[in-house]
Formats: sequence, structure tokens, C-alpha cells
Amino acid sequence: MSKKNTKYIFVTGGVTSSLGKGIVSASLGLLLKSRGFKVTIQKLDPYINIDPGTLNPYEHGECYVTEDGAETDLDLGHYERFLDSQTSQNNNVTTGKIYQTVIEKERKGDFLGKTVQVIPHITNEIKRRIKILAKKDYDIIITEIGGTVGDIESLPYIESVRQLKWELGENNSMVIHLTLLPYLASSGELKTKPSQHSVRQLMESGIQADVLVCRTEHKIPKEQRAKLAQFCNVGLENVIECKDLDTIYEVPLYLQKQDFDDVVLKELGLKSDKEADLKDWKNFLKKYQNPKKKVEIALVGKYVSLQDSYKSIAEAFIHAGADLETEVKIRWVYSGEITKENVEETFKGIDGMLIAPGFGDRGIEGKILSAKFARENNIPLLGICLGMQIMTIEFARNVLSLSKANSMEFDTSTPEPVISLMEEQKNVVEKGGTMRLGAWKCSLKTGSKLAEIYGSKNISERHRHRYEFNSEFKEDFEKNGLIPSGFNPETGLVETLELKNHPFYIGVQYHPEYKSTVATPHPLFKAFIKAATKNNFSH
Repeated sequence: MSKKNTKYIFVTGGVTSSLGKGIVSASLGLLLKSRGFKVTIQKLDPYINIDPGTLNPYEHGECYVTEDGAETDLDLGHYERFLDSQTSQNNNVTTGKIYQTVIEKERKGDFLGKTVQVIPHITNEIKRRIKILAKKDYDIIITEIGGTVGDIESLPYIESVRQLKWELGENNSMVIHLTLLPYLASSGELKTKPSQHSVRQLMESGIQADVLVCRTEHKIPKEQRAKLAQFCNVGLENVIECKDLDTIYEVPLYLQKQDFDDVVLKELGLKSDKEADLKDWKNFLKKYQNPKKKVEIALVGKYVSLQDSYKSIAEAFIHAGADLETEVKIRWVYSGEITKENVEETFKGIDGMLIAPGFGDRGIEGKILSAKFARENNIPLLGICLGMQIMTIEFARNVLSLSKANSMEFDTSTPEPVISLMEEQKNVVEKGGTMRLGAWKCSLKTGSKLAEIYGSKNISERHRHRYEFNSEFKEDFEKNGLIPSGFNPETGLVETLELKNHPFYIGVQYHPEYKSTVATPHPLFKAFIKAATKNNFSH
């Protein structure tokens, strides 16, 4: 243990997946932080991929990138947005990483001829990963365990929690079990049986849940609550209701009304004289729920049928929109269906356009048509990562008359590779973790629109990409008005582009959405919404 007596909270899920363990964990983290504790949250993911970097967003939603360049689960985005503090590669652990580490140790001879087994070797590695964060001097570490109790994949994690609870001793750890109370319309009642079974399954693994958080569509009647307490072995006040709400940002306040933070502190034997101060949070919520203006932004991407694929972007719009008391309505546009014939109809009535990040060549021509439409019709456009590269290709083809201009990602033999690989990337065969990842510095040109937006010349933003703006074409772009305005000081790579004589036409190679939080909305999203609001009046 570290010098500080770190306390551990484990969050498990039962009955079904996708109940919102991440939101409950983030909400609890916010409540405990506002009571004066130093808190972090980590996610244990039971899948065997090393990280979600190579997963299709349809499989797992967006891949979130931390400051230190780890490709992680999208729940880490929630943790950062709620807590307004950074996570790291140690905050996301996958079964793949656990097994990889153990197998590497075995190959090096670390186990001295022992038979390597799930218990103790895999569980020891899981426990080591859970405790790594204690070195950072946190008061409380919340560990969310992915999947559902009873899944084969989750068993080693559940067993590790059982061992840890025993090792840490009384009042040093607790388990919060998130479960579902289904509503049967035919009998008009909430059913507690699935939750009872789920808690029993947890007990079969040697773990008693200390707190039950129940997801439900309706308020839980007193007798149902008493039944849950009795049959799940928890105190009545430890049965917490988590009703479906209009927005995830209401969840912390809803849980606070039921003294969720007090219940947890009592279980951990902690005291706090500090009342939870959520004044700023309530203020944000009030502005978000009572906007004075409204804009509609077209989000052009290829994964739009699963909106979790662009989770951080959608949330960044909420943060910046609330700050400006503006409702941001997103029009999800699938780029694969955009043609010359329907482009005008597709974007009729929008106030702004965002061309989303992504990989691969599907839907690219539709994105290029979108960028052209925004450029020629003075529609505010923000291009993120691939979005900036699309703006580059479109401008090269239609303004610089380089008709074959392309990215080497889509056409390796293009004679005009305006987007290409960095030299050191050209021989890389493995896909995972081979990109420019995490925080990189960027120097903005004095007098550029972006320097004005950030109010600073030197910024740092997070990246996740392999291809770069080809600097051989820089002068051509500059001469014709699409100005490279931000550069990485070490490599000289172009980070940002902005078009002269346009209300807002900015492409950035990085992902500003990863750094937007409730407490600190991102300046680039705010500037973009402001531009879209101005555009609103010209309709």
C-alpha cells in the first residue's frame, strides 16, 4: 500500500450490459471530489484486444485517447468530462494487456519453472494493475469492471476483487453493484428477481455487494426497495435508485439527493466536513436545459448510425453550447450517401458543418463534396483529423487544379499525395499503436484565427492518426488562401489549416473534443458554435 491509506470502490454490473456503470462511476467520482477527496477512476475491460484502437466503432463506440497516448475505452472520456482531471494508460486495463504481460514474464523466466495459471498469476497481475494508481496518492480509486457478472470473461476480475477485499481489510474497499429493475407493462410493476439473482451470482463468487444501484424507468416503491434490501443483504439506505433521466449530466444530482456520497463514505469509514459544492455543475445544467439560441450542425461521418462512435464530439457540443446558452442540434449525415445531385438538399438549412475523424476510404468522396459545399457557400466548417485531410484534398483538387490529389491512405500511387505518411511510418506493418498518439505541442502563427480563438500561441492537443499534411505542397496552399497556421515545433508538421475570407473554415489535425469537459468547454468548439450562430441570422 502507498503511504496514504487509499480506499477502493469496485463497480460491477448485473442483469444486462450497457446499464451505465461508466456514468454512475463518473457521477460518484464527481460527488466525492466535490467533498474534498482526490479521486481517480479506472476501467477493467474483459475483452482480449490489447486496446480498443483496432476495434470498429460499431463494435465498441469511440476510441478515447488520453494525454499520454493510450487508446482507451470511451468511459474514460466520461471520467475526464465529469471529474475535469486527466486519466492515463493506467486507467484502462484489458484482458489482452493482462495476458500479454503474464506471457512475456513467463517467456523471460520470471516464474522459475512454475505452472502459470489464472490463479494466482493472472489475478495477481490484475491486482497489481488495480493498485498501480495508488502510487499517485489518491484518496479513493474507483474501479469499474466491464461486462456483466456471470460472464466467463469477467470471472478473473471478480476473483481478483474478492482477493483484494480480503487483503485490504475492513472499511478499505467496497462493492457497488449496478443492476436493472425491468418494468412489466402487463402487470404494471417493477421486478426485483433479476437483481436478486445477479447479487446471488456475485455472492457465489465470494463477494457481497455493499450498495445496490438500480437502473429503472419508474420510481421504486417502498416495498420493492425493502425487498431488495432484504434479499440482497444490503441496508435499506444502500439501495439507490437511478432513474432514466433526460441527460447523463443530471445523474450526479439525482444520486446526491439520495445521499449516495454519504452512504459510500460511511462504508469506507471516511469523514468529510465539506459539503458537496455542485454550484458550477447546476449552473451548467441550467444553461444547458434553458438555451436562448439554437443552431443546427451537420456532423458528416461514416459511423453515424451508432452515435457513440462520435461520443466526445457530441459531448463537446453540449459543453460549449451550454456555455453559450445555445442548443446545438446535430444532424447526423452519412457521408457514403452524399452525391453531387443531393449535396444541396442534404445540407439545406444547416448553420455549420463538422467533418468527423475516421479511417479507411469508405464515404470519402461524400466528405470531399461536403467540404466543397461548405467552402463555396460560406458555411462554418470545422474539420477534425481526417476532416482536415479532406479539406486539404478538396482544396487541392478544386482550387489548385491538382485533379488527382489524394491521401496515400486511400491511393498509395497518387501522383499528388497532399496527405502522406511520415517517413518513419512507411515500413510499419502492425496496425495497433503505430500512430501519432496523445498530447503534442502546436505553435500557432501570430495573427491567425486559431491564435485568437485559443488566446495563446502555444497549445497542446491530443492526436490519433497516421497520415500527415504533405509539406511539399505548403506554399501552393498558402498562395491560394488555405493557410497552414499551426505547426508542431519539433517536427515542423502542419497541425492546422484555415481559409482566408471565410466566416469559419478551420481544419485541425488533432482531436480537440478529447479535452472538452463540463468545467472547461473547449475554445475551438465555442468559436465554431459562435460562427454557426452568426450564420443563423443570414438564413
